[in-house]
Amino acid sequence: VLAGPVATRTLALLGADVLRIDPPDRPELPDQHADTNVGKRTSVLDLERPSDRRTFDGLLDAADVLVTGYRPGALDRFDLHRPGLVTARVSAWGDYGPWGGRRGFDSLVQAATGIAVVEGSAEEPGVLPAQALDHATGYLLAAAVLRSLTERDRDGGTRLVRLALAQTGHWLTHALPAYEPGRYLVESEGPLGHLRHALSPVAYEGGPAGWTRPPGLPGGDAPVWAGPTA
Repeated sequence: VLAGPVATRTLALLGADVLRIDPPDRPELPDQHADTNVGKRTSVLDLERPSDRRTFDGLLDAADVLVTGYRPGALDRFDLHRPGLVTARVSAWGDYGPWGGRRGFDSLVQAATGIAVVEGSAEEPGVLPAQALDHATGYLLAAAVLRSLTERDRDGGTRLVRLALAQTGHWLTHALPAYEPGRYLVESEGPLGHLRHALSPVAYEGGPAGWTRPPGLPGGDAPVWAGPTA
């Protein structure tokens, strides 16, 4: 639910023109939208409608990266492959194994990977105070996209990146460091009002200090690429 948007939020921070496309019948929770759509534009298209599908195909033809967050195979009917495209897919359980085709989300994967026991007990399972698997996997996905773009520009070809919340959960159960969250939060103003949100995950000399735009209203942007800025 959140891993893909966290990844693209990070790519937007690094200068990518990110356009999020949602179907018209699946509105996002307002808090999730405010948290994960900073730096992006959002639009609504129904890929079952021929006119919207043509618009989407035009966007995809001009794109460098496509990020999806559906279970494996869910979007195959739309034929999203393009030469030179980096496709980054994140799912709950991955592409393989007995659970590969199942739907899932962060809290379910926390339970399946043992985090619920770590945060509670076998008799009374607990839960992390945040969707840690989504956020951690989102940052890993953004890093994988950057690596794939570098390799594509150097060697050519098409790239496919696949990450799973379950794999991240396996890693995190071996090292869950304690930290004070307050130092990683910042406040800002925008179309959605006063927001308190996480700082940029990127920190290096000469890097971006923050996102170029706050989150806007859901679906409030035209389905077109922004184009280069002066």
